[in-house]
Amino acid sequence: MKPSELASLIDHTLLRPEATRTDVEALCSEAVEHGFATVCVNPSWVRLACSSLGGSGTGICAVAGFPLGATGAKAWEAGRAVREGASEVDMVMAIGLLKGADWAGVAADIREVVAAVEGRPVKVILETCLLTREEKLAALEICAAEGAAFAKTSTGFSSNGATVEDVALLYFHARNRLKIKASGGIADLDTALRMLEAGAARLGTSRSVGILREMTERAASGVF
Repeated sequence: MKPSELASLIDHTLLRPEATRTDVEALCSEAVEHGFATVCVNPSWVRLACSSLGGSGTGICAVAGFPLGATGAKAWEAGRAVREGASEVDMVMAIGLLKGADWAGVAADIREVVAAVEGRPVKVILETCLLTREEKLAALEICAAEGAAFAKTSTGFSSNGATVEDVALLYFHARNRLKIKASGGIADLDTALRMLEAGAARLGTSRSVGILREMTERAASGVF
């Protein structure tokens, strides 16, 4: 795999609450330079990202219900983000509803967001570190049934992030009905490659530039 190929699988992420306009502009500049799949930003930055990226071909991934998933306004938030230029939406699942076995409530929450984005890909963040194996698989089934494009492991704001084991579990049970995005704690090249080997089709990380730099340096030294 070449650095450009790896870059095309990465959502270059900036979701820190203290991020500034300058930070978002720098994120977009890096995304264009390296060819990342998208920039992943909070909804308030979608318009700025849209103007900063121009016609570069880099997409804009907006989050909805982030990071807790405990809001009833996700569909509205997602719809507005799309109207302002987002090409993908990463929504946080209603985790409490899933933990309480309210399958219909979880399904309705996802369904509303899928409808609101009018055909754009929706990635549903499961927050796997909070779920049992059975809950992860139940969530995956609901995501597939309601038209999500991806099941995503983590927000990166909870007690743990992506694990190879969770990515492999979700990938195996997805059976090509939807893709898997690994996010949270992907800070180096080896971790990124392990997630891809386990079945991830997309990676979310704020360490994207460093990961590509590490790959380039290894290739130059003949290690990779």
